[in-house]
Amino acid sequence: MMHANRLADLRQRLQQQGLDAFIIPHDDEHLGEYIPPYAERLDWISGFNGSAGAAVVLAEQAAIFVDGRYTVQVRHQCDPTLFAFHHLINEPYLDWLAERLEGGARVGFDPRLHSQKWYQDADARLADQGINLVPMSHNPIDRLWHDRPAPGHHPASLLSQEYSGQHSEAKRHRIAETLAAGNIDAQLLTQAEPINWLLNIRGRDIPCLPVVLSFALLHRDGRVQLFADPDKFTDLELQAHCGQDVTLAPMDALEQALTELGRQGARVQLDPSTANAWSALVLSRAGAELIYGDDPCMLLKACKNPVEVHGSRAAHLRDGAAVCRFLAWLDRRLAEPNPEQEDEGTLADRLAACRRQSPEFVEPSFSTISALGPNAAMCHYHHVNGVPRRLGQDAIYLVDSGGQYLDGTTDITRTVAVGRPDDDMRKLFTLVLRGHIDLAQARFPAGTGGLQLDALARMPLWQQGYNFDHGTGHGVGHFLSVHEGPQRISPKGSMVPLTTGMIVSNEPGYYREDAFGIRCENLVVVQPAATDGDIPVFELETLTFVPFDRRLIDPTWLEPKHIAWLDDYHRQVWEKVSPQLDGEELDWLKQATRPL
Repeated sequence: MMHANRLADLRQRLQQQGLDAFIIPHDDEHLGEYIPPYAERLDWISGFNGSAGAAVVLAEQAAIFVDGRYTVQVRHQCDPTLFAFHHLINEPYLDWLAERLEGGARVGFDPRLHSQKWYQDADARLADQGINLVPMSHNPIDRLWHDRPAPGHHPASLLSQEYSGQHSEAKRHRIAETLAAGNIDAQLLTQAEPINWLLNIRGRDIPCLPVVLSFALLHRDGRVQLFADPDKFTDLELQAHCGQDVTLAPMDALEQALTELGRQGARVQLDPSTANAWSALVLSRAGAELIYGDDPCMLLKACKNPVEVHGSRAAHLRDGAAVCRFLAWLDRRLAEPNPEQEDEGTLADRLAACRRQSPEFVEPSFSTISALGPNAAMCHYHHVNGVPRRLGQDAIYLVDSGGQYLDGTTDITRTVAVGRPDDDMRKLFTLVLRGHIDLAQARFPAGTGGLQLDALARMPLWQQGYNFDHGTGHGVGHFLSVHEGPQRISPKGSMVPLTTGMIVSNEPGYYREDAFGIRCENLVVVQPAATDGDIPVFELETLTFVPFDRRLIDPTWLEPKHIAWLDDYHRQVWEKVSPQLDGEELDWLKQATRPL
């Protein structure tokens, strides 16, 4: 009833404004992957709280669009009498709209919540049908959402060079030189991660993503205007940390700053895929010349400097010890009476407690995927969206988790036996692990993109008639987002070359609906490889050190080179992690890392 009333109120507002439809994406003004509670407009109108999706509301009907990760979840959370369910990729909502509206119809959207590229493409798509796309000055949901959460006021933290490895001034002037060379007056930065990287600041504005939400203008002389909540730090401490040419202003001062640039006829660069349409509209209406280009921070941020790589290594060793403590406890718990008292939620809580033992730990890097049996077949399952499954009825448990540490970000998946896995499960686990090892051993020439490496992790599965429907690897930040670009390893992946300092995941898997799921994930960092050849070659240095479950391995599906890699990996796990453990945990690690 609650969502029916909200839909009715929204439709009344749309009618008053002469609109025939309204689009509600799962985004905030910064268009990042994660959004704060006050931006959960899609959840407010529909009840769906997944990380990706959109709703479209018309006078007589409404629909919600989600990708393959959320087709089950959306049916649990949304009322089918209020919303039709559609696939976000296979059934684009602009096509759905165009089929239901007549020429002359007006479709409202909040330009702060859509990228400039989306606006250009959507405007052209709907104009073909004679439908008008109308940017709205105020989001109608915000005026209906009376108990809307307030933005957080967590203080910002200043990341020292001990962790960042490079002063903000050096980063800013390096990028400013490229702006000046291109005769560009200013670069608009709209996503939180590149801004926080550029200024060596961090925050707690979004769970699992340690950033200060902000906008910034980087000028061709290296000056930066930062637009953020001034209560989170003082102008004085920001300048002491970043330099005198960094100034602080409230977020709502951005419009005036963009307008002033426009009045000067400035050439302003923005990334149309990440900058919202509102900022582009303000600039262009004021007279600025818009220059479209990739966010210049992204590639530099992705290539970790030696200090960041060193910190990431240290963070992963601490994290590896925490995961080993958890897995050792899990095996002990399975051998005790009444293990069925534990469920996916209590298991996730126990793992979180193990991580919190480290003083450098800040928070999880994402919501833990703690999945037993058939729940593990859903790649992005989360136990809070249903009734957590209990131990004692399944053979396999999959846990995908990570931590934000002051010196690095971690992400690891382990699939472990919690019952009696059958031969088919062991075969499939071994094929997944074999693909993981094949990718881990890869050496490749400079200029190679993740798209070219993806097949290495899939080949063992392909040869037996299996596959998995997600990317093999995503970029990972340094005490920033657990998902970052531009690098990734995927069949639809990036041709951005993998190069020194890039951190990526190596996570092939296999999922059998309503039965079980398997994933083997480590993080790796790209490093130059020593060869006797005449071209530069790279290799992948493993950062994650936690045993793979030997109980799930069927050696008949491995070649000697795979067994050699696995034995060497487990030797390193023992050498690197054992000094942090003692007692029963140390005994567990010794057994878990013995040669195959």
